[in-house]
Amino acid sequence: MITGSAGHLGEALVRTLESTEHQAIGVDIKTTPFTARAGSIVDRGFVKECMRGMDTVIHAATLHKPHVATHSRQDFVDTNITGTLNLLEEAVAAGVTSFIYTSTTSAFGRALLPANGAPAAWITEEITPVPKNIYGATKVAAESLCELFQHRTGLPCLILRTSRFFPEADDDKRARESFEDANLKVNELLHRRADIEDIVSAHLLAVEKAPSIGFGRYIISATTPFTRDDMEELRINAPAVVQRYVPEFEAEYVRRSWTMPQSIDRVYVNEHARLQLGWRPRHDFQSAIYRLRAHEDFRSPLARAVGSKGYHTVTFSEGPYPTESTI
Repeated sequence: MITGSAGHLGEALVRTLESTEHQAIGVDIKTTPFTARAGSIVDRGFVKECMRGMDTVIHAATLHKPHVATHSRQDFVDTNITGTLNLLEEAVAAGVTSFIYTSTTSAFGRALLPANGAPAAWITEEITPVPKNIYGATKVAAESLCELFQHRTGLPCLILRTSRFFPEADDDKRARESFEDANLKVNELLHRRADIEDIVSAHLLAVEKAPSIGFGRYIISATTPFTRDDMEELRINAPAVVQRYVPEFEAEYVRRSWTMPQSIDRVYVNEHARLQLGWRPRHDFQSAIYRLRAHEDFRSPLARAVGSKGYHTVTFSEGPYPTESTI
């Protein structure tokens, strides 16, 4: 079962599994070519029906950060917490052997932001989340439910905290005004973005490894070229640090009139996922530079196929979605 099959990751998972021996059943509140069962995971009866015959659940359905200003806190609790609880309970009842929960690096919240003058933050699974909005709070709560169920029932459950992979324009107005969209996304491959093809491969490896691991949390982001020793300089002179690791970037950026930010404030570290899951992400900043130099798209074919989805049925006057909640 793939929940959230109308979304970016859900569709990418169903697309990928269609070419394998696995039978992927897409579940979503929206009807799409990749959704086999339309309904809400908040509806316990619907979840129970969908769970029949399943041996694996990849739970990617969620209300996201883009919904914070357009949905109530109760909506987030209903979908992200109650929906996850419904899936966990019915998965146990159905004898599911692998439950993969798609979380987010946004769960770290305020822990991502270093103090003024401090080095860039080196973000590993050991960092304690400090949620900054209802999205982060409900994702952390759902992670705790997964951990509880694994402990109490033995349900193999792995949590993947994914970094940015959406193709939509950035919600930060300053970022949109400072960088061309592709420039911004390639920059982010250094420290806070992944290609959806790599995120899919991490999920499928998690399905295989969950029974032997039992429980674990993993950061899923492109492999950074940086080390912990770079964090101080990265905060004040990021271009110089990048130049040491990927010197080819400078000429390509000049050719495209692109820029590198002067400061990078956090770096997501995927070492735990590479070691425990055997994950080998194929897309990073250096590979993107090589493709750009060859006049190719830096995104994977899967990312291009899934494309942009948006998060709302309406168009907003400024930005891809509102960011300030009045609810």
